[in-house]
Amino acid sequence: MVSQRTNWVDLERKRYMRTFNRLPIVLVRGEGARVTDEDGRVYLDFVAGIAVNALGHAHPELVRAIADQAAQLIHVSNLYYSTPQLELAELLGKYTCGERVFYVNSGAEANETAIKLARKYGKLNLDGAYRIVTATGSFHGRTMATIAATGQEKFQKPFTPMIDGFVTVPFNDIDAMRDALTDGTCAAMLEVVQGESGVHIAMREYVQSVRALCDERGILLILDEIQTGVGRTGTFMGYEPYGIKPDVFTLAKALGGGVPIGACLATERAAVFTPSDHGSTFGGNPLACAAGVATVRTIVRDRLAENAAAMGSYFVGRLESLRQRDGRITEVRGRGLMVAFDVAGDYAPRLVQECLTRGLIVNATGPNTVRMVPPLIITRADIDEAMGALEGSLNTIRRVTHHDRLNGAPAASSRPTRRGAAMPTARKRARR
Repeated sequence: MVSQRTNWVDLERKRYMRTFNRLPIVLVRGEGARVTDEDGRVYLDFVAGIAVNALGHAHPELVRAIADQAAQLIHVSNLYYSTPQLELAELLGKYTCGERVFYVNSGAEANETAIKLARKYGKLNLDGAYRIVTATGSFHGRTMATIAATGQEKFQKPFTPMIDGFVTVPFNDIDAMRDALTDGTCAAMLEVVQGESGVHIAMREYVQSVRALCDERGILLILDEIQTGVGRTGTFMGYEPYGIKPDVFTLAKALGGGVPIGACLATERAAVFTPSDHGSTFGGNPLACAAGVATVRTIVRDRLAENAAAMGSYFVGRLESLRQRDGRITEVRGRGLMVAFDVAGDYAPRLVQECLTRGLIVNATGPNTVRMVPPLIITRADIDEAMGALEGSLNTIRRVTHHDRLNGAPAASSRPTRRGAAMPTARKRARR
């Protein structure tokens, strides 16, 4: 007797807290830049676990490192030494300006660590200063402290009142930053590319001026490199093209190639924690750190940051060419393989759904913004394939919208997409 297949969508609705609006596909395996759903449909993955799967899916070296470590030692507490943790620390010290590291399990935890570190620095060195200045459009996490640091009201509104100690000023406005860095400030906290708001890039002069202001006033510069670090922006670290070095920076996402790990790194001067100031049960465990070692070594050896720069430039060029041909795309932004574009209407979520029917996974960060953060291993052929799906999806939406308007129906961009609606079968491809 053949058992009935589990309806995973119904099970999710029954058991999972209502925190995600999921696309109606159940993914069961991946290989390279592609994933496959339970019906055998293959998709080109241009989200990569939200900038996590830097090596793509099932990369043989990462799989081998995880399996080998799991067969030896998965977890011990930080009451003891473990070699993968220190191997990863040495690699990060080699390829970044960080001199000391603390490991956690996620980006939000890494930023919590940086916030605590800055507050203690202010207590020790700045007469108890504790305020941290952040920028509008930023995203630093979903814990109470990191939501308060985030410069987007939509994330804060359901959880007010926010905890004290954060001041938000306009992004790329050096005068506003200068005015906000008062005697009560212990740090400025920035992203050099704001990913969650749609890939908005900090100006070089702005970042350099913030660094100079922090030096002048003796406060810390914290860079949130959770999405930009580990090769994503075309250099190993996002700060490198700016010609500056932060006092504190945070990593997560790509660091473990898909295994949860985060890190807060600091210069010797800023690393003011002493025993019992901070801790993490799972942070830096042997399994996660072994994955981090394999990921970092592969990115450096295979020059994947350079590939991100080259492929990102090609991708932006293709999108810019499309923008110039018609008005459906209004703006293109990119740094390495952080790429986004705005559309002329509030139909970005509809476009994401339409791309899915053509076998392409992309992400909407707002009603009119589509973001793509594909694996660092992608090729020109992958980008060409993605462009075909994007352009076809835009054409379909335009035809449907035009038809609706002729027949007196609301524009397609104003109609909500029913969650869990059935999707047409994506074009099947042979697994590569």
